[in-house]
This record gives sequence, structure tokens and C-alpha cells, in this order.
Amino acid sequence: MPNSIPQLDAPVVLVHGLCGYERVTAFGRTLKEYFPGVRARLEEAGNRVLVPRLSCTRGVAERASELKRFIQRHVPTGPVHLIGHSMGGLDARFMVSRLGMAERVRSVTTVGTPHRGSAFADWGVRNFGRLLAPFFQLLGLSYQAFFDLTRAGCARFNATVPDAPGVRYLSVAGVCDGELLNGAWRFPHGIVERAEGPNDGVVSVASAAWGEHADVWEGDHLNLVNWPNRAARKRGLWESIAPDYGRVLRRLAGW
Repeated sequence: MPNSIPQLDAPVVLVHGLCGYERVTAFGRTLKEYFPGVRARLEEAGNRVLVPRLSCTRGVAERASELKRFIQRHVPTGPVHLIGHSMGGLDARFMVSRLGMAERVRSVTTVGTPHRGSAFADWGVRNFGRLLAPFFQLLGLSYQAFFDLTRAGCARFNATVPDAPGVRYLSVAGVCDGELLNGAWRFPHGIVERAEGPNDGVVSVASAAWGEHADVWEGDHLNLVNWPNRAARKRGLWESIAPDYGRVLRRLAGW
């Protein structure tokens, strides 16, 4: 069937972005997943799917080290496929290129990842960096992630994190406009649009495109990992995006 999801011969690791998580639970019940419906959809096809819990606001280098330890613990041998959302895509690229994991990774698919940074990250650091830094320092929390996502930060990243030979790189970008654009996304969307063009609310299509193939999906930054666009759903304009991950796996099948 053309819309079927293949069973890959290697596990799939879904890597969350900034301030992300695997799932939120209470009293033994899952209240919220970072990739709602995506993991279940891929597992129904027989795939082994893993979702690490990385630090919320630490920098790419630290999160990449956490990702490496997670893979070594849960998949001690054999290859894996990585699908990283937003900052998670940078973590995956860093781990493969700089932490000696190229032989363990068959592919890296990035979803809404700011490979060339985000104008909204620039705006946030410029306007709130000094204000929020003491707060994070008081709590003993790292805030390096916010600097890593700026356009200057990603330019430095790309200069020192080349793609690894033998690893396949794919990407997905998002476009959010018209009736899909609503609520809190309007302000950051405008900042990014003026500086970089079409975008998902925080990451432009130009910044998200990476590797040998780039898809463009309709939706905001969180719609790309299947968080529902509630306003559009009320109008009958939103459907689960989980099946689109089937297209990603079909491209990976046989690699």
C-alpha cells in the first residue's frame, strides 16, 4: 500500500527540541507526549522507537553527549535512525560528526531545525538575554541553548560540524500562514518572515532545509511533531500529521 509505514531494520530515535521531554505522566498515566501519536504510529508498523529525555536548556554539545549516552545504553550495538525536531536536529548532527557516532547512525532527519539559526532567537537574546540570565544563574540552570539557536551561533556550528560521510541527511521544514497562523505564533512569525521569509512560526524554510532531500509541510513549529493546530481543527483544516512520518520512513527503508 502506498501509504503504509515500513518496518525499518534499525531502531528510530526521536529527539526532542528546546525545553522538550519524552512524556509527562501522573499516577502512572501519560498526560502529554512530545511526539503525540507519532511514536505509536511507527510502532504499529513494527518499528522500535525510542525517545530520550535531554536537558531543557543546555547547549547543543551537552545535549548531544546526553543523546550519545542514551543510545549507547538502550541500543548498545547496531545502527539507528535519528529524527530530531528543532534543536534536536542540531544535537543529532553534533553527536554524529563530533562525538564519534557516525558508524552507529544510518540517517539523520531533521524536522523544523534551525540549521542556519532563527531571527526570533536573535530577537530573544537581544531583548531578554540580560534580563533572564540572572534568573537562570540563580536557579543553577544553563541557558546556552538560546545562544546556540541564534544565526551567529549556528554559523559557528556549521563551520565546525560537517556532515559525516556515509550518513544520509534529510529534512522537513514547516510553513504556517493563512488560517493555520494564529495565537502566539503571529509575533515570532512576523519577525522571522521579515528577516528570512516563509517559516513555521520560529524557523524559516531556508534555515530548516538540509541534506539531500527537504520536504515542506503545512503547520506551525509544534504542528510538525503533531501537536494539533486547534484553531484550524475547528474549521476542519487540521488533520494529524503523524502519517507524514510514514513518508519519512519510506525514504529511509532499505538504507
